[in-house]
Amino acid sequence: MQCECTVLCENSVAGSLGFIGEHGWAVHIKAGDKNILFDTGQGLGLIHNSKLLDIDLKKIDAIVISHGHYDHTSGLPDVLHMTGNKQVFLHPDCFTNRYWTKDGECREIGIRYKKEYLESLGAVFVPNTQLTEIADNVFLTGEIPRVSSFEQPDPFMKIKGPKDEWQQDNLLDDQSLVMRTDKGLVIILGCAHAGLINILTHVNKQFPGENIYAVFGGTHLGFADDEQFEATVAALDDFSIQKIGASHCTGLSNTAKLHHRFGERFFFSSVGCHFNSD
Repeated sequence: MQCECTVLCENSVAGSLGFIGEHGWAVHIKAGDKNILFDTGQGLGLIHNSKLLDIDLKKIDAIVISHGHYDHTSGLPDVLHMTGNKQVFLHPDCFTNRYWTKDGECREIGIRYKKEYLESLGAVFVPNTQLTEIADNVFLTGEIPRVSSFEQPDPFMKIKGPKDEWQQDNLLDDQSLVMRTDKGLVIILGCAHAGLINILTHVNKQFPGENIYAVFGGTHLGFADDEQFEATVAALDDFSIQKIGASHCTGLSNTAKLHHRFGERFFFSSVGCHFNSD
């Protein structure tokens, strides 16, 4: 199978077509004869950028949500207004109330819209927790086992417990999309809250004997300390990935480090970036 991916929402933009950049992530995917929207950004640039890139969102066959954060889900109403009834694949935990807390500051960072409101716009939610094939040779990873010793959950991301106390948000809903292409597996990340190496390890286990050709998207390495970053980069070498694209929550400094480390194997996944498996 051939695939073609176009970044519609991201923190930065490529080219000079008048794109809107935002803290968020969305990718249009053409996989075989299917058109899939992976995440929907923060709701600022999705429709605008798709028009500039000549991508008709009315023609998408399905929507995938990588996890329940506002910067990946807030464009849902705009898309549903265009598409009407549409399957939306996500983990059942996506509608959890979520917060970011640090030094006395607290912000809500979960999905901004109620499930019932989105359903009224045409969302047909399809929950999954396991590896799920959503189209020919297109899969969602489901929950990712946490097996690496150095990838820890973001300590500032919280949920409220039964007594309204803060608890660590382990983001079990974080999942990635995997495509089986003629060159190997292509993995699209949301934010990789589950840990980039945990994700790659899980994909290897689920697709034994198949090489990972490319991986791109948010890596959450922008929030990693030096020890975790170096351990991640060292572990990446073991997967022999030919194309590595970083964006969104990778952070400018660590994105530059990845570019320096992987050279021609690396690409920036900004708005307007096209990736294909030809």
